[in-house]
Amino acid sequence: MNKTIRRASVFCLLMVLALLVRATWVQAYEARALADDDHNRRNTIAQYAQPLGNIIVAGSPVTGSKETDGDDLRYKRTYTQGDLYASVTGYSSQAYGATQLEGIYSDVLDGTDDRLKNPADLITGRQTAPGDVLTTIDPGVQKAASDALGDDRGAAVAMDPETGRILGMVSSPSYDPSGISGTGDSDAWQKLLDDKSKPLVNRALRQPLPPGSTFKLVVASAALENGLYGSVDEATDSPDPYTLPGTSTVLKNENLSAPCENATLRTALQYSCNNVFAKVAADLGQDKLKAMADAFGFDTKELDVPVRASESVYPKDMDKAQTALTGIGQFEVTATPMQMAMVSAALSNGGELASPHMVSKVTDADGSTLQEYPDGDTERVVRESTAEQLRSAMVTVVEEGTGSNAKIDGAEVGGKTGTAQNGVDNSNTPYAWFTSYAKDDSTGKQVAVAVVVEDSGAARSEVSGNGLAAPVAQKMMKAALKG
Repeated sequence: MNKTIRRASVFCLLMVLALLVRATWVQAYEARALADDDHNRRNTIAQYAQPLGNIIVAGSPVTGSKETDGDDLRYKRTYTQGDLYASVTGYSSQAYGATQLEGIYSDVLDGTDDRLKNPADLITGRQTAPGDVLTTIDPGVQKAASDALGDDRGAAVAMDPETGRILGMVSSPSYDPSGISGTGDSDAWQKLLDDKSKPLVNRALRQPLPPGSTFKLVVASAALENGLYGSVDEATDSPDPYTLPGTSTVLKNENLSAPCENATLRTALQYSCNNVFAKVAADLGQDKLKAMADAFGFDTKELDVPVRASESVYPKDMDKAQTALTGIGQFEVTATPMQMAMVSAALSNGGELASPHMVSKVTDADGSTLQEYPDGDTERVVRESTAEQLRSAMVTVVEEGTGSNAKIDGAEVGGKTGTAQNGVDNSNTPYAWFTSYAKDDSTGKQVAVAVVVEDSGAARSEVSGNGLAAPVAQKMMKAALKG
């Protein structure tokens, strides 16, 4: 063999070896990455090759599947009362992916989760029958919230304070996921994207807003826990009007005739006295307020219910005037309805916050449990005596103060209204808030609720937590206690 042929043979051998090494690398190390790649259409074909598993509400599926005319995507997702449950289910679309419970549990719902497979299935890669996701949602509470919000832009959350079970979660305006579940729904998809009211955003979990005076419950908790005041009926040191520290800015109360000068915390909650809570915040300082807010769940980056909620924020690095403004839920304080429901839930539950969750269990096709979410996993936020005092003050708010529209016959109802500024110098329509709890006098059943109405079309002068948000909360609480 001459030198040229020998060199050519060696080169060819090296090329073959290189190809073998590359093939081995792809098969052994990159196969999973390639299989999971979003551009791998085989995944979508496999996902919709059989009817999907279901998301269950009170024993009945609110999802389904129907056969299509497509060549390779055999089934597509359907929804029962899709716009009612969209904030719970999210969507599963052949073209646009999946969100919320549909996205989190997509492997269970399409049958590809390894927990659904026996050893033979794992070896062969055979797709197995899908599983189901059982939610904690109470259909009565869900419908009450949806009907009460109507066409108003806003959101509402209800939870069981003892167990942490989310009983209702509504975001308005909503949408029907069935309209975007196929491959030919681009017009409907674009319409949702172009809608300025953002129906695809889950406002209950994903849109933190200034909580306004509902945050005063957190401030009152901090005042009692840190010993600034001994009880909700002790007079405070609160001049009216109150000038923000280090400034010439005078903070006024909404009700100029309210007895807010040196008012007790009970009276200050009843009349929503800004001067009292701004002064309390300034006296406590930002570190103590932040510690209290964080105990209730603020500044939690990974609040998964199991859908991840956006972080509710208590700000840092403020001067004393800015700290005072946080005392009335302004400056840079933000909260989701989920977060404000957690505040009322902790106070209702004797100062212990149960971990919020809207899935009770995940099962296989035979109903065997794959994953379970325990009820009543709690952490203490405030002392029981603090919670008891604040519940009493919240009852005063409903019985004698600004929360009268939340009353329910035969139940103890406590709440706190809020009207939060919106826009530069409050140039836009304010946000109307209400957070509350209710306990049935006869059964002991309880519920905690938070509602925000961003825009109802009402005149600016008619926007209030009691006028817009409290009636929604009242209907939800009534449905929960009845259910």
